[in-house]
Amino acid sequence: MDRLTEMEAFATVVDQGGFTDAARKLGISKSAVSKHVSSLEARLGARLLNRTTRRVSPTEIGLVYYDRARRVLNDAGEADSIVTSMQSAPSGLLRISVATDFGVNHLSPILGEFLGEYPDITINMILNNRYVELISEGFDMAVRIGELEDSTLRARKLCETTRRMIAAPAYFEKYGRPQKIDDLNDHKLLHYSSQSNGAVWKLTAPSGEKRQVRTAGWLSVNDGQSLLNAAISGLGIAYLPSFLYADALRAGLVEEAIPDLPVEQQGVYAVYPPGRFTQPKVRAFIDFLARSFAEKGPDGW
Repeated sequence: MDRLTEMEAFATVVDQGGFTDAARKLGISKSAVSKHVSSLEARLGARLLNRTTRRVSPTEIGLVYYDRARRVLNDAGEADSIVTSMQSAPSGLLRISVATDFGVNHLSPILGEFLGEYPDITINMILNNRYVELISEGFDMAVRIGELEDSTLRARKLCETTRRMIAAPAYFEKYGRPQKIDDLNDHKLLHYSSQSNGAVWKLTAPSGEKRQVRTAGWLSVNDGQSLLNAAISGLGIAYLPSFLYADALRAGLVEEAIPDLPVEQQGVYAVYPPGRFTQPKVRAFIDFLARSFAEKGPDGW
């Protein structure tokens, strides 16, 4: 039996967490996947997977083998892709993950231009506010904002955005304007419930001291645009990136809550799976984003 086929079956079972999902991912029967994995274990003389009625997980030896096998499979895939790309223009389905508010406001408006340049590429852009696993969930790339959590992914910085606390003038007229970070404890704070660090704002005092403010209790929303709308309506103070609030700030719909605080900057990144070779469709889209966002940020949105 082909070693690469056995490796791919085993690695996909680990990625998908079971034989059924692995079979669906590979487009073969569950029994075929099981046969490939059993053949691999027999050839190696080692048990690679712990099997129970509820779940499948790699053994200690299986984890070590998975790491090496995944590298071999990636290298084999890259070898095929290099040959293919040298003979063709960027094409195929491009699956992209991006946060809802950034995708709606800044990616959707420019997709038509990209597809006009590359008519052989089709795009499936998934908008959500959760962290996705690119490889196991079948994404070619993602656009992420802020500190990158997964150091195994490759990343290209596209531009920068800032984060500021903003609220409507009507809110400040009714509740007053905070003068320092401690004053925020007496204000109505609007919380972005999908942020990775929980119900906490990480701020920097004028002295450079790092501070944290708890925000849960008044209003929590898992969408940045909805938080901006709430701030414009006078419901409270929101801590948002400039790609969301810039237009509202210029129009006078919101104002900065504590202008004297140092501005927090965040990078906007295109991230994609590791490997020496980047698929042409991925490289084409990342290059397009870099050109499109060249004039953006930190506040130029």
